[in-house]
Amino acid sequence: MTMIEKVYNFIRENDMLQDGDTVVCGLSGGADSVCLLLSLLKNAERLNISVEALHINHCLRGIESDRDEQFCHDLCSRLGVPFSAVSCDVKAFAGQNSLSTEEAARKLRYEQFHLFSKGKKLATAHNANDNLETVILNLSRGTALKGLTGIPVIRGNIIRPLLVCTRDEIERYLVSVGQDWITDSTNLSDDYTRNKIRHKILPLMQEINTSVIETSVRSISAVRSEENFIESQVDEALSACRSGDKFVGLSNYNGVIRKRCLARLLSDNALPYSYKRLEQSDGILLSGGKLNISHNRYLVSDGNSIELVFISEKKHETLKSDLKIGDNSIFPDKTLVSELIECDDLPKNDCINKKLTFYLLDYDKIIGRAVVRSRVFGDKIMLKGRNFNSSVKKLINEKIPSAQRDTLHFIEDEEGTIFAEDLGIAQRVAPDEMTKRFLRIHIKTN
Repeated sequence: MTMIEKVYNFIRENDMLQDGDTVVCGLSGGADSVCLLLSLLKNAERLNISVEALHINHCLRGIESDRDEQFCHDLCSRLGVPFSAVSCDVKAFAGQNSLSTEEAARKLRYEQFHLFSKGKKLATAHNANDNLETVILNLSRGTALKGLTGIPVIRGNIIRPLLVCTRDEIERYLVSVGQDWITDSTNLSDDYTRNKIRHKILPLMQEINTSVIETSVRSISAVRSEENFIESQVDEALSACRSGDKFVGLSNYNGVIRKRCLARLLSDNALPYSYKRLEQSDGILLSGGKLNISHNRYLVSDGNSIELVFISEKKHETLKSDLKIGDNSIFPDKTLVSELIECDDLPKNDCINKKLTFYLLDYDKIIGRAVVRSRVFGDKIMLKGRNFNSSVKKLINEKIPSAQRDTLHFIEDEEGTIFAEDLGIAQRVAPDEMTKRFLRIHIKTN
């Protein structure tokens, strides 16, 4: 099969073009884009399409950049192809937007592609080598199955007819028809990440398998087919379970489908997610709970349904008063009662070693002024029997029902928190054999 036939079949198989389409060919002057232009022209009559060309001058290589533009102009003039050229100041744009030169060039290039291809198709010259490089790049950065499908065959109005052709095939075809091309000197450099893959990693892979590029075409195609099948299952699940930002019945589906549906929900709301976040989201989908996604956006689940909701942060006003012996009332429905007890009035060994229905502190270990207060942000306490500080928020979330959390009593002295209701006392005020006076604490409801 000739390369022209291969491109024609690939276009047809993927329904890239329809009768009467106008295709704008992104033309750099390199081998790939020149081959793309010739392939489209060779197939234009039987595809019933019109072909145009667009060259983007990135103004990065001075005279060499101008040479590339002139080459493309002359080629299109000889072939009778309508031609447009646009100049972009990539370096200035990169500096103004804190982008790498590579990313700035890509952004400007696609802006012009979009502008010049409105109502038309835009063909880019990505080939099989580019596709494998993309897969390797995605793997090196971390990816799921979608990243192994490489460069999309179609994205919006952009089509990529050469993804089944290797760079070697492309150059051999051009030589066979006597068509020259130009070489961008930056493609010979290892300065860019992709070029490191191109010039170092792929040659090593070809030492293992000389046909690695050709076999990658089949492998990526197979992965893409499986990805498309999974996505079709996700579409069905979304149709059956999703209403707005809520899912009902999603827990009945396979875990892969569940997590992809949740990813779609977050993506549709421009919210960030990672593999770990999707695992957490799936966990509360199955067992119920609440998960903060970003700022005041939460996923809330009752084990059957899950919904993305706004939850306004409560502004907690800290209630505080000096600790006094007797009743301490900072909440309307409960009171902290403190009693000062001489140790002779209590069996010391029982107080030190046994679990009690009240709390006992060594009164003489309290440093300076003591206050009773409500919880505050960032509370920490080193509980009795531990030699490390614990986050009060974490302890509360683990042990105390949400309805009770806003009316918990805390006692702090000038060194920090020494008592947390339903959690315990600090190690540094725990009674011991030397204790002379106990401060007994208990909570009563009003």
